[in-house]
Amino acid sequence: MYAEERQQAIADLVAARGRLSVNALAEQYDVTTETVRRDLSTLERAGIVRRVHGGAVPAGALAGLEPKVADRDLAHSDRKDRIAAQAVQLLPPTGGTVILDAGTTTARLAMMVPRELQLTVVTHAVPIAARLAGSPSIRLHLLPGRVRPTTHAAVGEDTVAALDLLRVDVAFVGTNGLSVAHGLTTPDHAEAAVKRAIVASARLTVVLVDSSKIGREQTVRFADLHDIDVVVTDSGVERDDVEALERCGIEVVVA
Repeated sequence: MYAEERQQAIADLVAARGRLSVNALAEQYDVTTETVRRDLSTLERAGIVRRVHGGAVPAGALAGLEPKVADRDLAHSDRKDRIAAQAVQLLPPTGGTVILDAGTTTARLAMMVPRELQLTVVTHAVPIAARLAGSPSIRLHLLPGRVRPTTHAAVGEDTVAALDLLRVDVAFVGTNGLSVAHGLTTPDHAEAAVKRAIVASARLTVVLVDSSKIGREQTVRFADLHDIDVVVTDSGVERDDVEALERCGIEVVVA
């Protein structure tokens, strides 16, 4: 295993378990504790983990802050790849219009759009715009607004106002939490306002969410369950959660 592969695996494991010791990681990957410490130092400089006495925790765990893009991108990466691949089937036909919300799973979907599919794509996410800007089959519209350093997404009154003028075929939306009791939630008020406007602008709303977020609730609600049409998640989802969502009239697609 190359150092980069091991570091990504360590980041996934720390994100999934919350805290791991240097000794446990050394045993897991059959390397020395010195190698693990170097890996953790690399990941800490990238803002992905935080070093603590004897081990590491996810970057947002100590301060209770919203995880940064790099942190979220490495967490549950295999699940997100499967979800994005499944979501490709829900893209509209040639000539359709799409909004891609900011998020690490929606960014993966952007990379998987078939080259021959001609779409108009609207996004407020700088990383997604950068990935689609060179595609000859995509008419790309980048929404205005203030770019948040945490998510690299435009937010604010200008972003919401631009969305209020739109009506698109499909919106692909990310969420930090999804529960039957409280709907779709995110930690930040400005992000929530943009997500709320995205949902309102779409004929069909598709939520891309890995199973670790189902049952979670964050601070700010941006949509009720009756506002969404399809949930695409991974095979780690509990059967009870699938049935509860289906009783709310939502189609659940398990990747």
